[in-house]
Amino acid sequence: MTQKTLHFVGISGSLRSGSFSAALLSEIVAMSDDRTQITAFSLRDVPLYNQDLEPTPGSAPAPVLALREAIGAADGLIVVSPEYNWGMSGVLKNALDWASRPAYKSVLAGKTSLIITTSPFPLGGVRAQTQVRQTLSATLSRVVNRPEIVVAHVGDKLAGGHLTDEPTRGHIKAGLADLATEVARARS
Repeated sequence: MTQKTLHFVGISGSLRSGSFSAALLSEIVAMSDDRTQITAFSLRDVPLYNQDLEPTPGSAPAPVLALREAIGAADGLIVVSPEYNWGMSGVLKNALDWASRPAYKSVLAGKTSLIITTSPFPLGGVRAQTQVRQTLSATLSRVVNRPEIVVAHVGDKLAGGHLTDEPTRGHIKAGLADLATEVARARS
């Protein structure tokens, strides 16, 4: 029996052109194999959350509808976030707020999700990891329960935008395998 290829969509919580989180997400996309296809969705065009921009359900701005469609069509979600001032980035929180509509019936409800955080400092974004987990849990996402993937000293592990640290690469690959396992478990 042929196994279905799983499709994961990844979002980076940073818009900066030299973003470590975006570079790491690009490396994760390159980890696609015959069992998983991973694509990145840019949050660059997603406007600030304002319910007035969606006066009726489904009437949100086109970039918001595209975000919801990408998440809804994916088997799983990969969130890569920097840590800003001991928390997740505003860009990421904004995107998750848009994706969480309508409340408790959004594309995030039941979506199996993997969280990865980055920081140039020693803790690797553990505080942001907690905030992302809380937000995804509030949206009824199925957050993969596994050891946290926090990439400390991220700038030292990305040389020229490429992930050169093999232990980190192995930890991320294990997380992707856990994401695939959880997607399969949710379907059974």
